[in-house]
Amino acid sequence: MAEPEFTAVGVRIGKGLRSLTRAGQVRISDGRVELLTSYGSEIDSAPVRTVRASKPWFASADRALADLNGTRYSLTLGGRDPAPGEPGPPAARRFIEAVRRAAGRG
Repeated sequence: MAEPEFTAVGVRIGKGLRSLTRAGQVRISDGRVELLTSYGSEIDSAPVRTVRASKPWFASADRALADLNGTRYSLTLGGRDPAPGEPGPPAARRFIEAVRRAAGRG
């Protein structure tokens, strides 16, 4: 298995008003986007070309939306910096860019 293109841990994953997990994982690997629970169980996954990732205009910098298999998930990604002491782009923007890059759209 290849090294994941994007991984975020400690992600709050919700569907509608319901929270599915408060410490989940989001991973882009082998051409798939996977949403996992804190125990590693799969919530949902889809080929990266079919996933739509966006940022709600009204939300903070750590929030993103992901549409997988016709279901919209809200993601609250932790703001982890790429290097200690250096501020990086907000985690939601890194996720959206990773989806576009993996799908060949950007």
